[in-house]
Amino acid sequence: MNNFTVLYYMDPIKRQEKSFIPTKYGEFDMYAYAAHAQEKMPHLALSSRSLDITDSVYLRIHSECITGDLFSSQRCDCGEQLDESLRIVQQKNGLLIYLRQEGRGIGIINKMKAYNHQDEGLDTIDANTKLGFKSDERQYDHAITIIKDLGISSIRLITNNPEKINSFVNSGIEVIERIPLIIEANSVNRSYLDTKKNLMGHLMQE
Repeated sequence: MNNFTVLYYMDPIKRQEKSFIPTKYGEFDMYAYAAHAQEKMPHLALSSRSLDITDSVYLRIHSECITGDLFSSQRCDCGEQLDESLRIVQQKNGLLIYLRQEGRGIGIINKMKAYNHQDEGLDTIDANTKLGFKSDERQYDHAITIIKDLGISSIRLITNNPEKINSFVNSGIEVIERIPLIIEANSVNRSYLDTKKNLMGHLMQE
């Protein structure tokens, strides 16, 4: 079931294009990374125009979440994390990498199926495993490729997820510091955030 996902994310990527993107957070350079120039869903990197690769770079690796990032879903904290990350990255002259691995790597259709299972009483982990997936199918090899392509060797990682920190072991990229990204729970996603903290080991405290 998951072979396509694994093969897609392990396919070699390279920089395909760069452009200037003014946003409500400030001005960024946006890079597109994919195996070929015809790829319609490349990974993206938004870099502060004042990025200094000689210093430890503030870095957020954000996995795509259409429901949270685009439609402001209250079922997760992804959209709010993206907003806060862009503010930090702009303020600290850092970098945000946007990986196209929707739904922790299972895709939007399967994520919707998982939501339906959650509405029946399963938590986010059990909903994924019921569909035949691991609790988290994401990989970070492509983020490391992007970081190295931009000449960065030292980072301050904006994350609550210990798996992101672990992904840099033996990568040649030094994690100087972890920057917490704490979003206040709402009445809808409190159980989801508790599961991330208590069962998935996310570091949900300052």
